[in-house]
Amino acid sequence: MTENGVHTDPGALTDLTDAAAKQHTEVAPDGSSKGYKARRTLRIWVELQRQIRRRRTQLVLGFLVLLPFILVVSFEIGQSDPNRRSGGFVDLATASGINFVVLTLFVSSSFLLPMIVALFFGDTIASEASWSSLKYLLAAPIPRHRLLRQKAISSGILSVFALALLPAVALAAGVAWYGTGEVVSPTGEAAPFGDGVLAMAFAVVYISINLFWVAGLAMFLSVSTDAPLGAVGGTVLVSIVSQILDQIEPLGDLRNYLPTHYAMAWADLLSTDIDWSQMARGTFSALAYGGIFTLLAARVFKTKDITS
Repeated sequence: MTENGVHTDPGALTDLTDAAAKQHTEVAPDGSSKGYKARRTLRIWVELQRQIRRRRTQLVLGFLVLLPFILVVSFEIGQSDPNRRSGGFVDLATASGINFVVLTLFVSSSFLLPMIVALFFGDTIASEASWSSLKYLLAAPIPRHRLLRQKAISSGILSVFALALLPAVALAAGVAWYGTGEVVSPTGEAAPFGDGVLAMAFAVVYISINLFWVAGLAMFLSVSTDAPLGAVGGTVLVSIVSQILDQIEPLGDLRNYLPTHYAMAWADLLSTDIDWSQMARGTFSALAYGGIFTLLAARVFKTKDITS
């Protein structure tokens, strides 16, 4: 049979009609189709695989592996005294492998590490919107709260991995070039190699917690815009402005409320008698700011009209 120029099979049409008549979609008490399980949608491992295959993730991780070797070459080209027992982080960088790790964290913690966290969290939702794939994910259907949570968890895993990867590679490079000597602090205190490794492990944990505010802000901006660059750039800009304001001494105690004020508190771990007060304040500040931004992100995403 030909209808409107299109060939149709009457038998096939009859079969399809009969099949549709016998199809009964059962509805669960929550209104979803019976058998549908939200927890089966967008599993963490699936989202991690998607993120790891992205070129920006591979470039970021590759650069973190390369950075310690760039620093080693810089010290080899320049002039450094491995026997120095006083000075700043840069002066003591070649005193031991642990001191080299300290230097690596020191030069990267103010800009590079916040930028990486901002990239992983700020790009996650906004990129889906820019690709016009966000509405299809929600139509899968993936509940909005689950989509945001799974994206945040996968971004968090990648961020923590990146934050741990840099000092791990720096430790390997530092030990290879500068040995397993004592870690020397800028105050002249020295500690065994093993204690230095433990201190750097705690430093990575603190830095990860301290950058929670960056993750929350980046996620909030990511659900507020369809431009990934705007979310990432906006977060980095806020971090830079906060660091600039933190250098203005006339602000006095107001600087204590800046999210970046306690970013370098991990340096207290190099002392033989560790003062935990600054790190405790930094942890509270990061959790407070991060919690507020995360709640705002969830609220905005829950009510936002998804058109892309």
